Amino acid sequence: MNTYHVIKDPVHGTMQFTDQEDSWVKPFINSPHFQRLRHIKQLGMGDFIFPGAVHTRFNHCLGCCYVGSQIAHKIGLADEERQLVMIACLLHDIGHGPFSHTFEDIFQGKSIRHEDWTPFFLADYRTSAFFEEYNRHNPRYTLTPSKFAQIEDMIMHRSSAKRVLADIVSSQMDADRLDYLLRDSHFCGVTYGQFDFRWMLHCMAIVQSGESERLGVTHKGIGVVEHYLMARRLMIRNIYFSYKKLALEFLLVQLLSNLSTQLDQAAYAAIKQTRLGKLLSLVNDFNQKTLSKAVFLEKGYPIYKELGDYDICSLIKTLTDINDNSPASQIAQRLHYRTIPKIIRLDFMNMGELEPLIANFKATHAKSIQPWQIALIKTPHQSYVAEGDPILVINEHGAVNPINEMSFMIHAISDKHEQTAFLCIDRGIMEREEVGEWVKKIMHSTAPSTFDMPLHN
Repeated sequence: MNTYHVIKDPVHGTMQFTDQEDSWVKPFINSPHFQRLRHIKQLGMGDFIFPGAVHTRFNHCLGCCYVGSQIAHKIGLADEERQLVMIACLLHDIGHGPFSHTFEDIFQGKSIRHEDWTPFFLADYRTSAFFEEYNRHNPRYTLTPSKFAQIEDMIMHRSSAKRVLADIVSSQMDADRLDYLLRDSHFCGVTYGQFDFRWMLHCMAIVQSGESERLGVTHKGIGVVEHYLMARRLMIRNIYFSYKKLALEFLLVQLLSNLSTQLDQAAYAAIKQTRLGKLLSLVNDFNQKTLSKAVFLEKGYPIYKELGDYDICSLIKTLTDINDNSPASQIAQRLHYRTIPKIIRLDFMNMGELEPLIANFKATHAKSIQPWQIALIKTPHQSYVAEGDPILVINEHGAVNPINEMSFMIHAISDKHEQTAFLCIDRGIMEREEVGEWVKKIMHSTAPSTFDMPLHN
């Protein structure tokens, strides 16, 4: 008889794992790399706007693992396949850095993402010592280099011998999205991300697409997928792309980027010796193109794998206390005391006129206004991509079709590029006469359409 290991979760309630499932994932959960995710917030600086959003990548990855196990049970995967799916779901975000996606913006052109670090973390598990210890607890379901390679392929979005397994880990209806929409909505205190997960699970099925088996839904699930995709759209527009959240994250990126170029100054000697300081020195070398991407990742990984949000929070407090009127200190003070920039929503349809006004003003006042004090931020996004790899539906007669061909609503949002944009202006310069006159000109030139306005900004 099965006994269950229970994790009480505010989103999924009682998450139950059998003894066998617990032994599959516990060695990874107890590892230092996974425990590190406790110290990385899921939504970057989201809690500065939504105070409850202090949940972490650790919470989300556990939830993703649970959702993956539920899907695997529903569609009838064999135990060995469920094991691989659960481990892949658990480790899918292992490469994230401090403040999650925000940290990726310190690299020019966002050329290094958390996925670039993931292979280094996975390689630390791919050792004979780890496999031996793991297999001691799992003599019936051992982990081998070939099985772990399948897990890596699922996490890294590489082609898989059995596509349906990879779909559970990474697709437009994967365990990742199913968990983070519900989780982020809950902790932000909003209902945008809510949908009927249990009914969606009930409607999931293996469907045939060409020569591959894929994860899809029965025709009874069309309504809940519509709800799910609209939930995702609303979460993107109102939570993930909240103007104030993005403005604060812009300041954090400006702080780290600016500091990375100034660490040789005597005032920052102590900071340069910290873990974060050492990585920022390498970041500057990479951004200045004196280090290749491959060399940077190799040199930076031993430092990066030890970093968490605390390192950045400590840096912000240190720079605030220095108070030397340098850009780094000024930005740190804005973040420490939550001084949010002035936000001006812009009409994206009128950007052809607005962008030259913004660029000309910044160029004209380059000596008196620093680049971080005025920023144009654009937020392009798509709610659903029908081309390439759509969500598939099987009807009562066994016919399989993309869901956008069976739903008017999903057809309407498919492959649509939505755009919003806003201007953030440091409140330290808002009292200047020339800034005030320019802001009036900008506001006169823009009248955002109602469909461009997030409900929470």
